[in-house]
Parts: sequence; structure tokens; C-alpha cells
Amino acid sequence: MQLNHLSISQFAKQVGVGIETVRYYQRKGLLAIPKQAEGIRRYDESDIRQLRFIKNAQKAGFTLKEIKELISLDSSSDHERAYEIASERLKALDLHIAEMQEARNQLKFLADECAGKRQKQCCAILAAFEA
Repeated sequence: MQLNHLSISQFAKQVGVGIETVRYYQRKGLLAIPKQAEGIRRYDESDIRQLRFIKNAQKAGFTLKEIKELISLDSSSDHERAYEIASERLKALDLHIAEMQEARNQLKFLADECAGKRQKQCCAILAAFEA
């Protein structure tokens, strides 16, 4: 299979996403919609690289809005702005991690409370969420 004549299903499969994901990224302006050849849109290696870029950036925690900006920066070589976006994303992830750790600590406390009082009628977990 040549990587410059892929149908949308073959293209999506190359990166491990669904067809609807490809279409969604196209609607959001993250992926170009190729011109039709003989009534079928064909994708090539540059499209595969672009889709992999999007998926890898998502794995790194970037939002689609940030990814769209990173894509535009890639063509302009604005490394300073890319660094700023990455720094902002790191701060947001650190905050989210702290929030998740706090949620974990609270749930652990409630689970420990519940484990000690299983024979009683009042459940510490359910009671905490009713308050």
C-alpha cells in the first residue's frame, strides 16, 4: 500500500484513530481536507505526520486549540511562542495534578472511614456527598 494514495479509512488506521476523528480534526481546522481524485479523497505521508503530531501533542496534554496554534508555529519556526505554550500547559497540568491528588486524598480518607464502620448504617462516603 502506497502511503500517498490512502483512503480515509486506511489513513485513520495508519495512526490508530477512527474515521470520525479524522473528520472532526478536519472540521476543527487541524487537518487539511485533501482534494478528490476520481471522487475519492486521498491522503499521503504528510497527512500521516500531521495526524501523528496532533495525537502526540494530545498525549502531552495540549488542548486542540493549543495544538492548532502549535501547527501554525511549526511552519513559522516561532520556537519562543511554542515554549510559552508548553510552559503554560505545564502549569495547567501541575494544577490539575494537585487537584487530582487532593481528590484522591479525600476519597482515600472516606474509604478508610467507611472500612472502619462497615457494620454501621451510616456510610461515610455517601454521607460526605450528601453534605
